[in-house]
Amino acid sequence: MATFATPDQLLVIIDPVARRTDGESVRIAKDVLSAGAATKVCLPEDAEEFARVLARRGSRRPVVIGDDRALLRAVALLHRRRELAECVLSMVPVGSALSVAQSLGVPLGTVAAARAVLDGAERRLDLLVDDSDGVVLGTLRIPPLSGRDGQRDAGGVRPWLRTCQSLVRTLVPSRPAPAPPAPGPTRLRVEVDGVMLVDLHQPVEAVSVTPDTSGTVVVEVRPVSVGAEASPLEARGRTVTVSGADFRYRADAAVAGPVRRRTWVVREGALGLVLPGR
Repeated sequence: MATFATPDQLLVIIDPVARRTDGESVRIAKDVLSAGAATKVCLPEDAEEFARVLARRGSRRPVVIGDDRALLRAVALLHRRRELAECVLSMVPVGSALSVAQSLGVPLGTVAAARAVLDGAERRLDLLVDDSDGVVLGTLRIPPLSGRDGQRDAGGVRPWLRTCQSLVRTLVPSRPAPAPPAPGPTRLRVEVDGVMLVDLHQPVEAVSVTPDTSGTVVVEVRPVSVGAEASPLEARGRTVTVSGADFRYRADAAVAGPVRRRTWVVREGALGLVLPGR
């Protein structure tokens, strides 16, 4: 475990959302970091500029000031460039979406988080990587299907059909929108390390994949109750494969899919993150 009592040069990357939503916390974080280390502050305006700044970090240690999405963006970029092993990240949480940062052990207070950047220690954390090269830092959840999920995305509607729909709406008196269909069960095959936990014949309400502390994940499947409440099915492993009907899943701060098959693998100690020393 590397410590940073004498900080190296820092590359402070301030997410544009953080600047817009809480400029005062951003200013405090910059002041604390600049007082304790040599810093270069970058203010990227979009995701592409964020990527260029991170790629040109040189020997500087990157510090992300922003929310969960900013941290995930940095991790995903470094993973795709195959540079996670050689780079240690730090974070000062600013924003409203901070549940992932909190679960990883990052202090939520601005001053405490900035002090941890300067005086904390590197910890190697596990990472979930899927077969499309996506990364997951926190808990992965597969929610039940809803009526909206079962429909085609609006982006897939033909332009002429959208035009006709708009014309009809202008000519026909508006009526109250019907309530969306209640979420329903879905049928999925869930395998953990090649062993089937649930098959397509058993409808399920939800699936969760939660990082453990031993290089594995805990997979919990909640079957649909018929009569008496059904007990959750649970397994631990390093590889999780989910397949079946089109499904969406929530990974950290975003919803992905629909997909029909996805495999996630635990990469033990793949992420280096500076956290308060123990």
